[in-house]
Amino acid sequence: MEKYFSKAVNLALNGVKIGDGGPFGAVVVKNGEIVGYGNNKVLVNNDPTAHAEIVAIRDACKKLGTYDLTGCIIYSTSEPCPMCLSSIIWANIKEVYFGTNRRDVSKIGFRDKLIYDYLSGKEQDVIKVKYIDNQECKDLLNKYDNTIY
Repeated sequence: MEKYFSKAVNLALNGVKIGDGGPFGAVVVKNGEIVGYGNNKVLVNNDPTAHAEIVAIRDACKKLGTYDLTGCIIYSTSEPCPMCLSSIIWANIKEVYFGTNRRDVSKIGFRDKLIYDYLSGKEQDVIKVKYIDNQECKDLLNKYDNTIY
């Protein structure tokens, strides 16, 4: 376990050093082998979704030739934010280990708490999200469903 955390920390340190983004690193492991590497690349890519966990998941998927990472484990230098946690779930990763938590990152200016508060029903003025019943959108789903099954 320590070797995976060490690799994630080194990825994060190098990423900060070269200006990629924040102090975050992650690795995806399958059968004891690292199959995905990632550090935060938000700044270098001008991409708010380029968090370490997502970068590592993308790398693992590319290397393994699949979007399904069943059997993989992710090690991250910090607790995955809600976006990263959702990506981990979508990838079918069932184990996550992290070395710092959301309170730790808030102390250095990261605002994960705002998202957690929104998801828990607080801070509803963060974003306007509204369902609009749309038949064309429903037809799209039906067309997809009929072609797949």
